Amino acid sequence: MMADSTENTKRFFDYPKAVQGPKVPYNRKEDALPVFQGRTLTIGAWLISKLPFLQSTLWSNAGFGSLRDIQDLHKYVERFDPTVVPLPRDGVRAEEVKLDPSSFPVPAEDIPGRYRSVAEYHALYLSGALTPLQVAESLLPLIRRDVTPVSHHATAFISCNPEAVLEAARASTLRYKNGSPLGILDGVPTAVKDESDVAGYRTTSGRKANDSIFAIAEETIWSIQQWIDAGAVIIGKTNMHEIGADTTNNNPNYGTPKNPHNPQYYTGGSSGGSGYAVSSGLVPFALGNDGGGSIRIPASFCGVYGLKASHHRLEDNGSTVTVGGPIAANMADLEIAYRVMANPNPGSRICSVFAPPSTPAHGSRKIGIEKAWFARADPSVLKICNAALDYYTSKLGYEVVEIEIPYLPEGQTAHAFTILAEMAVRMRAKAASPKRWLADMNSANKVLLMVAEQTPARDYLLAQQLRNLLMQHLAYLYELHPGLIIVTPTTPIPGWPITNEGSLSHGVSDANMSIRNMEYVWLANFCGNPAISAPVGYVEPVKGEGSVPVGLMAMGEWGSEDELIAWGRDAEKYLSESYKGGRKKAENWVDVIEAAKGKEA
Repeated sequence: MMADSTENTKRFFDYPKAVQGPKVPYNRKEDALPVFQGRTLTIGAWLISKLPFLQSTLWSNAGFGSLRDIQDLHKYVERFDPTVVPLPRDGVRAEEVKLDPSSFPVPAEDIPGRYRSVAEYHALYLSGALTPLQVAESLLPLIRRDVTPVSHHATAFISCNPEAVLEAARASTLRYKNGSPLGILDGVPTAVKDESDVAGYRTTSGRKANDSIFAIAEETIWSIQQWIDAGAVIIGKTNMHEIGADTTNNNPNYGTPKNPHNPQYYTGGSSGGSGYAVSSGLVPFALGNDGGGSIRIPASFCGVYGLKASHHRLEDNGSTVTVGGPIAANMADLEIAYRVMANPNPGSRICSVFAPPSTPAHGSRKIGIEKAWFARADPSVLKICNAALDYYTSKLGYEVVEIEIPYLPEGQTAHAFTILAEMAVRMRAKAASPKRWLADMNSANKVLLMVAEQTPARDYLLAQQLRNLLMQHLAYLYELHPGLIIVTPTTPIPGWPITNEGSLSHGVSDANMSIRNMEYVWLANFCGNPAISAPVGYVEPVKGEGSVPVGLMAMGEWGSEDELIAWGRDAEKYLSESYKGGRKKAENWVDVIEAAKGKEA
């Protein structure tokens, strides 16, 4: 179906019919599911694996059967794929994006909490004051697991190919020496979550190493190849929550990276290794993947920026909820990373027809607030997010519009068992032994996947009907308020403290906190919308030392990444110029540029 947006020149393919959903009061019951951690989790997972009735009981207790009570769903057909394609404007071809380095100046030295930027690397390389090879040589000892002593930063990485890193850095150094750099990304270090293929690396998705299952990739996925073709140096594959099944990045297989702002807190997940690498200063940007907030939650917890792209814009990874996107130290780097990786892929029947990214510009400056939903956040989070909203309205001319979205708690439930059911099917296909497909999974994921396998076809279909209802209601809101950006806290909680060291060794299964943590992020995944998280303040910790960052999230209409980037730049301005004390650099930050200057050129 072709649909014209209410904005004059926007055109879409497969845009949902704009239909207002039922008026349903927001009503959420608090979750009270069992919590397992440490050895108790290991024993519990074994028992659950032996007793199928327990698996069914846990499925029911999680509320996964609740969609059967929604009377309105029979009016909607299932929508299995949330892809909505923004088409190029009339007369404009989808073609490669060319970035003008002059559009991205080096940030001023006096900015609070200043991180090193892509523009700064590029300027130093051009001047000859630094080379990509010096940077690579300074980074490798920090991220390699096969050296002595092993740096604490290495926990954020699962694998590294030192020779490939040095080869790419040497080639970049030579290009700068010859006066022919490829562009602003040439020689800039970056990293990729170990969920996406990079040629020469195995993709484990955070699972235990097994060379018989995880072959060395021969090709790099399109979006990352765009970074490589622009000269970026991939320094390694980053740690993640095993198979991306939760939002802490607790990983007993490879170790759990701790939050650079406060080591008594999780980084968030499942792209926690990438969040750590950016927040700690190792790289200015990195790849994340997001099936239920897995870019935006680590960005929020780690005090950096994260963009989840529109569904199917960057790649087809076989999921109806998961997409890739960049995590970056500042908004300029997020924009650069996104605009390069989002070049339409001519080899994909869907990605190829997406309108290419363009220069970020504000839309209507309308912020949609679902009051009852927004108010669910912890008081400390609400205080910070409301202060940022006041800045948007009083200083930048944004208008707040009250909106209603039906069936939000039920929608989160539908998203949860949709992604878990998809994970269960795919993990069976990637097992060494189909009969023992859970054998190498950590205990928490054994429980999740065994419960997910109990999902009946009836309930899976009801979830897709609810997806259609929600997408049609969002289309109605965008028609009613053109340019609308729906804003919430990224997560309702002020970080996630690590309970004890035992949970790092054996894992943790706390569905109550997981559901709470994902209370806002799931909607963009389930409905395919782009969404961005930006840091807007800090709270005092309940454990350890170091303030805990808080993120604000904006979700836009399908294909509105450019408008979200403009919104994110406003959030960055607020944090630097109006928030008391300004931005705070992570306690665990490392100055890669200064370290690299000490290397022999």
